[in-house]
Amino acid sequence: MLPDLHFNSLTDDNYLCSSLTGIYGTCLAQCSCTGFWRYRCLLYSFVRLEKGEIRNKDKRELLPAGNTVSRLIPQIVAAEPDEFRMLVEQISGWGYREIDLNMGCPFPLIVNRRKGSGILPFPDKVAALLHEMETFPEIRFSVKMRLGWERTDEWREILPLLNESCVRQITLHPRIGRQQYKGTVDREAFTAFYESCRLPLVYNGDLRTQEEMQELLQAYPRLEGVMLGRGLLANPDLAAGFRQGNTLPVSELYRKVGQMHQLIYAEYARTLEGGEAQILQKLKPMWEYCLPDLDKKARKAILKSNKLDAYLRVVREAL
Repeated sequence: MLPDLHFNSLTDDNYLCSSLTGIYGTCLAQCSCTGFWRYRCLLYSFVRLEKGEIRNKDKRELLPAGNTVSRLIPQIVAAEPDEFRMLVEQISGWGYREIDLNMGCPFPLIVNRRKGSGILPFPDKVAALLHEMETFPEIRFSVKMRLGWERTDEWREILPLLNESCVRQITLHPRIGRQQYKGTVDREAFTAFYESCRLPLVYNGDLRTQEEMQELLQAYPRLEGVMLGRGLLANPDLAAGFRQGNTLPVSELYRKVGQMHQLIYAEYARTLEGGEAQILQKLKPMWEYCLPDLDKKARKAILKSNKLDAYLRVVREAL
């Protein structure tokens, strides 16, 4: 699952949040705390039930003993009220008072179960989950969603339900689920959603430069913030640079990416049980997005590495 970072630049209480799940998110937050990129992080951990229980992987990320993030908001996927209730009860039992409902995930494994963006064609299912939220008045709920699953106007039946619900904030990615991350975002549809939305709204999708972030915030002055995903993977300094009004020299950016990569590697080595092959399998996808201007030969060498020691050597040489 790709990460998202949410950055509100509109008030003095600026903040950044990430649904960069698992090791990537933890290490990005550690980078923030240690001064690599200075911002406040809210990390969304993607949580779902398997065989009636929260996955052990998700438990490790959420249990207070293993949570090193300053402010973590679990993000859940559910299709039925009973499933939703089980997730909320267990998560709130660990002390969490903020939970995000994912109605945007576009991947078939989730969508085929009418979860993520797969729930959007079924307003009655959405209404049932929103009704269930009301039984947890102590929880601050938010929603992350797309325009729809098959059509860009499916949101028109969902937004009125959200406007009248106890949901405190919406994050909208203006694609349909079937697109996954292909094609372009639909700014026209986002504008229509923005004009009809009565809740704090966050924009997500295809923000890769500081200029794009600034243009968006100027075009939609009522936005609560923006959320970064692939843009942040490509340039981990993007949000911090926007907030501080500067751009890191390339050499400094590469140095910090190298430090972040070392944290990610160390965390995988500590937690994974599948040996070097599994660690390598987890590390290499980072380079599909990170540092798009990296030397092509260096990137190719990184992605073709089939031994961990060779991979680590090539990464060090590239950075």
